[in-house]
Amino acid sequence: MYWIEFERKSDFRLNKGRFFYLYTLFDIKAMRLPIIIISLIVGAVFTSCTEKSVDVDNLTAIGGKKYGGDFRFMSAEKVNSLATISSVDHYSSRLVSQIYEPLLKIDVNSMGITPAVAESYTVSDDATVYTFKVRKGILFHQDDALGKKRHELTAEDVKFSLEMACSNLELNQISYLLVKRIKGAKEFFDNSSESLPKEGVSGIKIINGNSVEITLVSPFAGFENILTHSSLGIFPREVYEKYGDKIGEHPVGSGPFELESITDDKIVLKRNSEYWRKDDFGNQLPYLGRIVMTYAENKRSELLAFRKSEVDLVLEIPVEEVEHILGTLIEAQEGKNIKHKIESESSMSISYIGMADGEGVFNNIQVRKAFNLAINRDEIVDVALEGEGWASHNGFVPKMMNYPTEKVVGYTFNVPKAQNLMKLAGYPNGKGFPEIDFYVNAVEGSKTHKYSSAIAAQLQKNLGVKLNIKLVTIDERNKAILSGEAKIWAEGWLADYPDPENFLLLLYGGNVNDHSSYSNRFKFNNAKYDALFEKAIAETNPEKRTELLLKCDQLIIDEAAIMPIYTDDNTVMVNARVRDFKVNEMESLNLTHVFIKEPKKK
Repeated sequence: MYWIEFERKSDFRLNKGRFFYLYTLFDIKAMRLPIIIISLIVGAVFTSCTEKSVDVDNLTAIGGKKYGGDFRFMSAEKVNSLATISSVDHYSSRLVSQIYEPLLKIDVNSMGITPAVAESYTVSDDATVYTFKVRKGILFHQDDALGKKRHELTAEDVKFSLEMACSNLELNQISYLLVKRIKGAKEFFDNSSESLPKEGVSGIKIINGNSVEITLVSPFAGFENILTHSSLGIFPREVYEKYGDKIGEHPVGSGPFELESITDDKIVLKRNSEYWRKDDFGNQLPYLGRIVMTYAENKRSELLAFRKSEVDLVLEIPVEEVEHILGTLIEAQEGKNIKHKIESESSMSISYIGMADGEGVFNNIQVRKAFNLAINRDEIVDVALEGEGWASHNGFVPKMMNYPTEKVVGYTFNVPKAQNLMKLAGYPNGKGFPEIDFYVNAVEGSKTHKYSSAIAAQLQKNLGVKLNIKLVTIDERNKAILSGEAKIWAEGWLADYPDPENFLLLLYGGNVNDHSSYSNRFKFNNAKYDALFEKAIAETNPEKRTELLLKCDQLIIDEAAIMPIYTDDNTVMVNARVRDFKVNEMESLNLTHVFIKEPKKK
């Protein structure tokens, strides 16, 4: 017999004919609780490994920790670049965040800000000048561009990295984070499409040798949060000067892991033996010898690899595949499964349907509202997703600390009202509405494909419109959106930092013409929204700022700028040999303290 213990009630729905449940009385919808840890003991352990580990046997850790071993996982999407300023999706961010470190970091346990490359910082009384003291003794990874000796990270590297993030170079996909906030960044951006101006950004200065001063155009309460963004990792000028646009194939940062190899079928990171951090016992971090990321053909192949102990982690567990993971009761009794645990936490993410608001049929607000009203979100979650997720009945911003998203009034399923709006728009019962390609970055049968298919079916049934699902890669989808070819697409946004502004920035009109992949790709232009957003980010009083952000969120819904569909939990399955792995609301992979220790065989 297996047993499953839930520390809070979850909608993780297993086959009731095969499993026993132990629920406590907590309700995930009503409360935000600490990480769920579900321990499943299902027999003996396979310890086979398909990759040779880095030899760190000579290292001894205090406190029961172990050095060495490979941490293995799979990605559903190809990662083509490991350049920090090009990392705009969570597939690449999972690796980029291991290679580079920004000035500040988010403590995923407290969601507070902690020092990283910056040892400390101060803020002026008017909240416009930030002074960062750069930590001494941090070394970059080895690379031919830096010579034989390791290059120490300095204030010059910080200034260069931030200026690259403010540039208009095609390599840079995150300019929208900084350009309108740092003094002189807009002028720098306008003159840096081909090369970097020698004078740099006027608002970024080196002072006292090892300190960097950043002057903002106006106060911005969320600036510290932005500086934790994984795409703002620090890297040396010499590497960019040597490799140029190919820097993504030669990533050099100061993080706990550095690149060992990158091929068509996998990316391997190895332990940074000169990493600066230590744990509470004084052990040098990290513990792992290597991180090995391969590619999954589909979710079932990933689950099969986990069952064979070929990977240590499964992200985004599909509940309908649980039996394929655990096997049958007889198999468990015979010891044919591996020991593992399932961890879950509410995710700061939203899955939604994006539309080209600024042109074509979706330039008509009546059409956009009709689409929102014609979708039964509860049915999509309960049927198409088999209960996996929570239907979005409020705003665009998901639940997060100190943000009462329940105050935003979302759409209620109402087919007659939706049909009337389509009639007013000139498309009675869908007549005259063009067939449109619906871009979905997913493989057939995946979770995203299932909910997108359900949406297309509901729109055809309720409004008489036909969307042709086009399965593509994330890169293909992004190119289609930026070129204007895609008029409607499935998408999701996962918080880069725990602030509603991170979501609301995506619809700011000032970013419409920015070439970055995720800067107002909807072409949503609304003067009222922009004024509210600008006022909100300049507001230093937390309560007033939240009220302004809520108004922005409500306006997105009122204008039907997008179609929020559902929020999710971050639920992962981890091999029991992986120790100190912690799941978090931002779905980031923090592997600095993770170590491998094989469980004892029975």
